[in-house]
Amino acid sequence: MTAVHEVEHELVYGYDQPVLGSVMTLFVRPGESGRQILDDFTLETSPAGTVSEFVDGFGNRGHFFTRHRPHGELRIVARSRVKVARPVTHPNGEGPSARAAPALSPNAPELQLMLRSSRFVQPRSPALARFLSTHGIEREDELLRSLRTLASRLFEIFQYAPGATAADSPIDRILETGQGVCQDYTHVMASVARLWGIPARYASGYLAPDSSKGGPGESHAWVECWLAELGWVGLDPANDCICDDRHVRVAVGRDYADVPPSRGIFYGCSTSTLATRVAVTRDEHGRRSEAPFDFADNSSQRSKRPCDPITSSSAPAASSGSRLPWG
Repeated sequence: MTAVHEVEHELVYGYDQPVLGSVMTLFVRPGESGRQILDDFTLETSPAGTVSEFVDGFGNRGHFFTRHRPHGELRIVARSRVKVARPVTHPNGEGPSARAAPALSPNAPELQLMLRSSRFVQPRSPALARFLSTHGIEREDELLRSLRTLASRLFEIFQYAPGATAADSPIDRILETGQGVCQDYTHVMASVARLWGIPARYASGYLAPDSSKGGPGESHAWVECWLAELGWVGLDPANDCICDDRHVRVAVGRDYADVPPSRGIFYGCSTSTLATRVAVTRDEHGRRSEAPFDFADNSSQRSKRPCDPITSSSAPAASSGSRLPWG
């Protein structure tokens, strides 16, 4: 099955007095892969500025925005139409079936990078070692089963609590309090996977609703782990599931610091606020049965937990009257 999703992501930066200019990096354009096709994308900003597209070192498509004239508010609206295929699963529904995984050497730079410590993924954290020992979490021989069990344990142990952590909170915070949001769950799971010798990367995007009602949808995050026979497998510890056709991926990186939805600076003596709104509508009329495009993420779900907003850096930026069509 292929699901069709309409996504609208709005960011509004407000200033207590006009700023002289803004420079910003945005990751709001859904990516494309074997299971995900981007049908349409537009980026509108107000006031207008200069918008350009770039591809980063992880293959993500992002946008630069600059405005060198005074403005008292900056509004950015990204609209997307995306098709996401439900991946093939094992007969027992535990995980993806083995279908032509991309050939990569275990020593490939892109895999080795996802085994190292990064700003928010800390496999050698003493707090993580204590956490694993306390809860008896150990790697099994079968890696996919180990990862599914890990996602389930994190779902059971942690309490979903918006506001309990911030965008720059280290994993020690959720390990100590047991409270956090999806990016915290993802950082912890990626830390454990890397500790176990499994390349793991941070994925940011959106989680679509189950019904055609759409809804307040929020930005979301999950982990993708590399298994030699399967490729990158997406697991969502905040919802205790393997990623399926509800997960719309925008970008991947070592951790949140590589792919925040927005990040930038403004010029002037002002303080800023950021308001975000995300709506994800599943187009049931556009949904159709067809063979999965490829493999690369995966399906199978269990219980759900409300998705949560990925906190964005409170720096300004964007363009206006500008409308950048996907092309």
